Amino acid sequence: NLEGLAVSRGGQVEAGQPLFDLEREHERAAAAEAEQNLRQAENRLADLEKGQRPSEIAALEAKLAQARIAFELAQKEYARRDALLKQNAIAQEQLDRSRTEMERGEAQIRQLAAELETARLGARPDQVAAARAAVAAAQERVAQAKWALAQKQPVAPQDGLVFDTYYVPGEFVPAARPVVSILPPGNVLVRFFVPEEAVAALAPGSKVSVRMDGSDRAYPAAISYISPQAEYTPPVIYSRETRAKLVYLIEARPAAADAPALHPGQPVEVRVE
Repeated sequence: NLEGLAVSRGGQVEAGQPLFDLEREHERAAAAEAEQNLRQAENRLADLEKGQRPSEIAALEAKLAQARIAFELAQKEYARRDALLKQNAIAQEQLDRSRTEMERGEAQIRQLAAELETARLGARPDQVAAARAAVAAAQERVAQAKWALAQKQPVAPQDGLVFDTYYVPGEFVPAARPVVSILPPGNVLVRFFVPEEAVAALAPGSKVSVRMDGSDRAYPAAISYISPQAEYTPPVIYSRETRAKLVYLIEARPAAADAPALHPGQPVEVRVE
């Protein structure tokens, strides 16, 4: 439904000026959902990139410190039993047991050091890449949702004349139907006819002057189109002499600054410079 109409037929609008409002509750909810999904994807990526939580890393560091202390004790115990074995004070079995404990402690240090390094690195590269792709996809969905929301509250793409409005607030607007028609200055044309004998002297870019009834000012314009086909004089043509003879349709474009002064559909008098 059309909730509001910010312009009126025949008025001038500037680029960026709001034109009308359509009902957009569904689009607003879709945009909010897309933004929430984007935040979730960004948080997941950040979690994967920064590794485990500080408390988990601290626990691994503590275990590694304990393993190093235990290894130092095992080394000292091995050295003591090695000296005792040389004095034949203990059996070889006790020294072998001490060597095994020392080797086990060294292996545990390597294991905990590797686990700590992995925890600090974060997730695997393929997991991080997948999370980044999910963020990019969520960003695209946000952009699409915002675009759909903006279509329900459009603004004027450029300066121009509100040529017509087709609905009033409260009416239902079918899909793909225009609500406002804008005529920009660059699309304003002066259409006139010239006799067959005069068309040969004209060419695209030729200068003409346009004068309206009730105005003393002549507006310059440049011919942009010359019809390649001749036609008979229309039954109603604004000229001093209306005769049944061949004429050519000519189109000329005024300067963009002068275009707003030329009212669409207004009869004019054209002179070739």
